[in-house]
Amino acid sequence: MNKIIIIGGGAAGFFSAITIAEANPALEVIILEKGKNILQKVKISGGGRCNVTHACFTPRDLVEYYPRGKKELLGPFHQFMTGDTMEWFANRGVELKIENDNRIFPISNSSQTIIDCLTQSANNAGVKVLLGQNVNTVTPKKNGFVVTTNLEEFTAAKVLMAAGSNPKMWDLATSLGHTIVKPVPSLFTFNINDKRLEDLMGVSVPNATVKIVKTKLESSGPLLITHWGMSGPAVLKLSAFGARILADKDYQYNVEVNWMSESNESVLQQLKVLKNIQPKKVVVLKSPFASISKRLWERLLLVSGLQPQMKWADLSNKLIQEIANQLTKGIFNANGKSTFKDEFVTSGGIKLKEIDFKRFESRIHKNLFFAGEILDIDAVTGGFNFQNAWTGGFIAGKSISEY
Repeated sequence: MNKIIIIGGGAAGFFSAITIAEANPALEVIILEKGKNILQKVKISGGGRCNVTHACFTPRDLVEYYPRGKKELLGPFHQFMTGDTMEWFANRGVELKIENDNRIFPISNSSQTIIDCLTQSANNAGVKVLLGQNVNTVTPKKNGFVVTTNLEEFTAAKVLMAAGSNPKMWDLATSLGHTIVKPVPSLFTFNINDKRLEDLMGVSVPNATVKIVKTKLESSGPLLITHWGMSGPAVLKLSAFGARILADKDYQYNVEVNWMSESNESVLQQLKVLKNIQPKKVVVLKSPFASISKRLWERLLLVSGLQPQMKWADLSNKLIQEIANQLTKGIFNANGKSTFKDEFVTSGGIKLKEIDFKRFESRIHKNLFFAGEILDIDAVTGGFNFQNAWTGGFIAGKSISEY
């Protein structure tokens, strides 16, 4: 019996299937996909451009982007890293580019390039892809497994479950004796209804520091004001690392924002200098800080109590202090969350202690493998979740091919 069943037609599933079939052509590799389409998460990622991976080339640095899975991925990243991913696609004719923020995309700026590469590589290697196969049961048998779907039954020597954050797949894993860490949203934006943000949709700052009040959660980076509140890398990173804490708070918490990532004292001194060197200028007419847009500057001044026609010479020490406070430690109430684009990522999945990460194999059932988001592994935005899929898929594939 040389049949290999892969459950899930996503990034990890395809990557593993190709790895198996290329390493051991004698094996019959079959991908079972419940839907009518494959690689849907690849299609929508990066705004339709597919953020393939990230230009971080040191395993110890790379694992820092994973709130869950940091310790477990260190060894696997020494086996298959971001540079290996780039080489894998380059060897198949896909040119990649590193953007200024170190995210890596195909030069074509189209996720279809990655989809075409994966599907063509799978086809060339003899991988069979069966659509509309909704897996109902996975049953261990002597020397293998029986996999039943809504359409047929398969007998396989080895099974890889790579169907992502899928509650049904978690139920199947539970039926096989695995433990599921309760899933909660990971990458999400903060819903904030505050007059300071009204009509400022699209305004951003390049380096803000965001904290969750009464916790140790803190993150710095670009921040974007949206029609529902706050987003951008600083917020998304905070949502990832604070996923469980914020879920426990039922997404009701206070956010402290330092729009400039400078100390309150430093900003206060800069404002006092400005009062001395340009006393006759109207304060609201121009933002004195390159990172703060005129619209945001004006809004923060008005909520500080400044009158529209006030000049710098008119500012009292108390008012200057309030402006500094708004710039460096404004408090906003978050009430709820919104999904980041269409890229829903969860914290949760199969308990990591139950997996042998040298092979991505179950410690409970021999020849049962897992890869991708079905595991309790997730990362911040920037190509890191895909790298987990590529690494897990590759190592599981290599292990499965060693027949």
